Amino acid sequence: MPGGRLTQQERQQIALGLADGLAYAEIARRLDRPTSTVTREVMRNGGPTAYRADLAHRATEHRTQRRRQTPPRDPKTPPQADGRDAEAVREYEETFTTVLMGSGMPKMMSRVMACLCLTDSGSLTASELAQRLQVSPASVSKAVAFLDSQGLVRREADEGRRERYVVDDDVWYRSMMASARSIAAVVGIARQGVGVLGPGSPAAARLENVARFLDFVSESTARAAEQARDILHSKPGTASDASGPANPL
Repeated sequence: MPGGRLTQQERQQIALGLADGLAYAEIARRLDRPTSTVTREVMRNGGPTAYRADLAHRATEHRTQRRRQTPPRDPKTPPQADGRDAEAVREYEETFTTVLMGSGMPKMMSRVMACLCLTDSGSLTASELAQRLQVSPASVSKAVAFLDSQGLVRREADEGRRERYVVDDDVWYRSMMASARSIAAVVGIARQGVGVLGPGSPAAARLENVARFLDFVSESTARAAEQARDILHSKPGTASDASGPANPL
């Protein structure tokens, strides 16, 4: 499997694959590249509907040149206190952000979420986020408002009365429950439409099918989140043990 940066020809193949409606995995298979490489490339350069091979190639060359212009770290400089490789962490944060974007989360919201998840404290203030991400406080505020509405962050005041944005283990549980409630709202409006359009009509039948399907999804999501919540508070390797052995057939 080839390594290194994507070539301009490979980027043109990615663009053609997207135009043909191919999945990232299929494009990656044809290039003999990891799917994550193609996903990151596309999401970093406009997404599947706006990706342009020539623009993506120029943007990559610009980033490479900018990195070369950054003064090298003094070899005498001691490593980070946490012992982590700063470049590896930066690359991982970028990949994490790309995956969140691929799930449908907007770019700035994905950057804020990834930044919060990768901090040991699990919390940052608006000014800290703005400084880390090199964006305006207004951008952070808008992103946090979206994440809060999805149950992905919670707000709390610190000793200086500054608002901190927090991600913890329960944030994923709250997010799933918020998703279940959102789906349930669609179920309600779909069933309302059945009455408006008149039972027996094709449109009403379609809405009823949508309502039944999403009702099942909503209930299953909420039930699974409740059942899996204990996993968030268990130590690694103990979750499967807690469930006990499977019943014999």
